[in-house]
Amino acid sequence: MMEQPLGGLDAGELKLLEIFHPYAYKKMAQAYFSGARFVHYTSADTALRIIQNEEVWMRKSTCMNDFSEIDHGLNCLVGAYREFKERFLSIYDGMYPGITKKIEDLFNSWVPIFRNDTYISCISEHEPNEDRLGRLSMWRAYGGSAGVAVILKGTPLLNPTDALRAYTSPVAYLSQDQFNSEFRLFLDGIERRADLIKTLGEDNVINRMFEVFRMAMLCTKHPGFAEEKEWRVIYSPTFHASDRIKPSIQSIGGVPQKIYRIPLKNAEDENLVGIEVPEIIDGIIVGPTQFPIEIREALVEVLTTRGMQDAARKVVISDIPLRN
Repeated sequence: MMEQPLGGLDAGELKLLEIFHPYAYKKMAQAYFSGARFVHYTSADTALRIIQNEEVWMRKSTCMNDFSEIDHGLNCLVGAYREFKERFLSIYDGMYPGITKKIEDLFNSWVPIFRNDTYISCISEHEPNEDRLGRLSMWRAYGGSAGVAVILKGTPLLNPTDALRAYTSPVAYLSQDQFNSEFRLFLDGIERRADLIKTLGEDNVINRMFEVFRMAMLCTKHPGFAEEKEWRVIYSPTFHASDRIKPSIQSIGGVPQKIYRIPLKNAEDENLVGIEVPEIIDGIIVGPTQFPIEIREALVEVLTTRGMQDAARKVVISDIPLRN
């Protein structure tokens, strides 16, 4: 158990986070207390829009380049649930007779909606030794011929808040066998703390297990993608609509589609702080490109107009040579 609170969560909520989301709990605690930073690999054009418009776009999961990973997460969850169904029944129905069927019915009713009405913005863990070069595999995968890496301070992304109703979670890179092992460990923890969980009340337990299944579905990817070290900001408007995140129709890569726009504006009264452009951006790396000097100059200028005092120091050009 942590000695300090995570982003203002009290001891009780921390304990429940550890019980119901053990994998995410460990990753979030490690990131929070190590002062981890994140990075968004994208095109220079997109980075320019983020800074000028002070907003981040979320794309529908079915329009992303790895959309099939939603199905991978669901398939892993279904496989593990079948493997441990009898044990699941024994634990949960032992606390509340008939609760397993209620959890199943609730989650199954929402699966089609989560598959078709989930919007995601992707970031990756950023290591200090990547400050000058970035990560070559990410340059190759994202940004095209004019890619940049926008480095983000981690704390604003990890602070718990319902202000946006969009939530940050680490991605678990798991095969079916690995997922089964994690599910077994999860049930071990539930079994050890059954007395505590029973005090929450049946409806609360149903809701928490629903969220466990939802995040397992949306945040599990094939282990072949593990080098991306991805985290996801997840928004499901039908499930939990936000007054701050607005929809828009945009053409991306020639494909008109609905996106949702996260405003980079603080809401201090709801613990949404540090997300405005001069605060959250810790640096930008201009990737291998034909026009690195021009891109750097433009980004320094727009960052300066948005109030970043030391923009010239924070925008650097990657030393990785351009390959044609």
